[in-house]
Amino acid sequence: MRKKKYRKKRRGPYETKKCACPFKLKGEQMTTIENWELFIHNGRHNHKIAIYNHGHAQAARLTEEQLQQIEQFRKSHVPPCNILRFFQEQDVGCAVNAQKIYNVVAKIKRNRM
Repeated sequence: MRKKKYRKKRRGPYETKKCACPFKLKGEQMTTIENWELFIHNGRHNHKIAIYNHGHAQAARLTEEQLQQIEQFRKSHVPPCNILRFFQEQDVGCAVNAQKIYNVVAKIKRNRM
């Protein structure tokens, strides 16, 4: 039984998702030419630079080529753990985890229905 009410944390439009880093940038495309203007609202960070990309959402994102490879593996009935092992052997710095592979496999199955 909970004593306190659960409240979902709301993030502002510039706030980072995990550590509430105050670093803020805003980019606007110029109307007359195809250039972008970058505004730095706060240039300070409250954390150290990450050495490893493991666990970062951007680093774990799969490319179109990798998604096609996963689909081919699934057509050949290769289990997700072996698909993950393939990507890790292919690229040592690969930040893709097992959950990402399972999610992609589930999405492929949903699209087939």
